[in-house]
Amino acid sequence: MTNMKQDQENIETILTDVVHHAAKFFTSLEERAVTRQAYNVPASILSEVGHGAQSTLQYFSQHYAAGLSASAGSRYLGFVTGGATPASIVGDWLVSIYDQNLSNTQDSVAGSMELATIDMLKDLLLVSEDYQGTFVSGATMANFVGLAQAREWVAQYYGKSTAMDGLFDIPPIKIVSGTPHSSIVKATSMLGIGRKSIHLIPCQEQREAIDIAKLQQFLEDNQQEPCVVVANAGTVNTVDFDDLLAIGKLKKRYNFWLHVDAAFGGFAACSPKYHHLIEGINHADSITIDAHKWLNVPYDAAMQFTRHQSLQIAVFQNNAAYLSSSLENPNFSDLTPENSRRFRALPAWFSLKAYGRKGYQQLIEQNVLLAQQLGQKIEQSHQFTLLAPVRLNVVCFAINHEALTAEMNKQFLTTLNQQGKVFMTPTVYQGVPAIRAAFSNWRTTTEDLTIIWEALTTAIQSFFHESL
Repeated sequence: MTNMKQDQENIETILTDVVHHAAKFFTSLEERAVTRQAYNVPASILSEVGHGAQSTLQYFSQHYAAGLSASAGSRYLGFVTGGATPASIVGDWLVSIYDQNLSNTQDSVAGSMELATIDMLKDLLLVSEDYQGTFVSGATMANFVGLAQAREWVAQYYGKSTAMDGLFDIPPIKIVSGTPHSSIVKATSMLGIGRKSIHLIPCQEQREAIDIAKLQQFLEDNQQEPCVVVANAGTVNTVDFDDLLAIGKLKKRYNFWLHVDAAFGGFAACSPKYHHLIEGINHADSITIDAHKWLNVPYDAAMQFTRHQSLQIAVFQNNAAYLSSSLENPNFSDLTPENSRRFRALPAWFSLKAYGRKGYQQLIEQNVLLAQQLGQKIEQSHQFTLLAPVRLNVVCFAINHEALTAEMNKQFLTTLNQQGKVFMTPTVYQGVPAIRAAFSNWRTTTEDLTIIWEALTTAIQSFFHESL
C-alpha cells in the first residue's frame, strides 16, 4: 500500500497530530521570538519512497518549526500585518479540506458564499451596494485589477481597446497621485503603462495627503485627455487620507478615473469614531481593500471593488470553451488574472459571521488606542521624535539624533528586532530616516505595549552607548 493510501486510512490521527501542533504554536505564540533572523536549515533530499505524513510532520517540528517567526502574534508591528482570528483559521483550514476551485461561480455553493462575503464586506466598509467585488490575493493584485480597468477605460475614450489591440494606438496614460504605494508603481510596470507614467502631485504641507488645489491645476492643464487619479485612504507611513469628497467633486468637472487605494485605511469605516476619514470613497471607480491586513484573516486575501464590471470582463475574460460564462453572470476567471483560484473568501466569511460589526469595531479601536498610547510615550521621550500625528494605527517616529543617517536607523532597528520582543520596519518620512510601528493584530493588548516600550528603551540605550 502506498504512503498516500496509508495516510488516507489514518487521516483522523494525522489531523489530530496537526491540531496538537497548531494548538501548541498558538498557546505559546507570545513567548515565541517575533522574528527569526538566523537559523540552520537542514539539507532537503527527495527520498525515493517518502516517509508518510506523520513522520514528515515530526521532521518539520524538529527541524523547521522553531525557525518560523511569531509574525502572527501581538508584537509584530512591521509593514501592516494583521493576525488571524480564531474563526478565520477554522475557515482557512476548511479551504484546504474542501479544496474548491473557484474559477467557476456555479460548480457549488462556494461561489454564492464568496458573493455573500463581498456583500457583508460592503456593509462593514460602507461601500455602496452598486459596487461589485471579487477576492484576489492581496493589495498589489487588487491595485493591478483596478488600474487594468482604468487602462481599458482610457483606451475606450480613444475608441480603442487595450484588451484587443494593446497600448500601441493610444497616447501615454497619465497616473496622478500624491503618495502612491509601491504596489501602484509595480502595477503600472506589469500593465505596460510604465513607471514613468506616474505624475506626483505635491502634498499638503507636513502631510502625505494630496494638495487638492494642485491636483485641480493638473487636471485643468490636462483636460484634453483622460487620466487616472490614485487617491489614498490611508498612506503606509502615516495613515494620511486624501480628501475623497473634494476629489469626488472634481470628477464632475474633469474626466478622470478615480482609483482609491484603501488597503488598510478603509477599515476606518468599522468605527463611528473614524469612519469620517473615508467619506467620499463611493466616488471611486475602483477600490482596493486588503483582507490579510486589518480584517485579520490568513494570507492571502484581498478584495477589489468596481463600478465598471463590464470593463473588468473586457480585460480578464477567459475564452476557453469549457468554461461557460456570460456578461450578466461572469465566472471569477473572467474578473481577475487567475483562472484557478482557491476558496479565498471562506476565512473572511467565518470571521465576519463569528464576530460581526461590533467585533471589528473593537479590533480597530483597540489597535488605534494602542498606537496613540505609543505615540504619547514617544512624544514624552527625549530619545525619540514623533514625526507625524497618530491618525489611526501607524506610529511614524525617529531616533532623536542630530546627525541621524539611514545606516544608523538600520543599526538601531537591527538591535531592536534581534531582541525578539517586537518587530518594526524602516521608512523615510519627508527626508528623515524613520521607523514605522503598525498595530494591526486582534491579539495586541496594553501588556504588549509595555513589552514593546521596554524593548525600545533597551535598544535605544544600547544604540546611544555604542554611538558615543
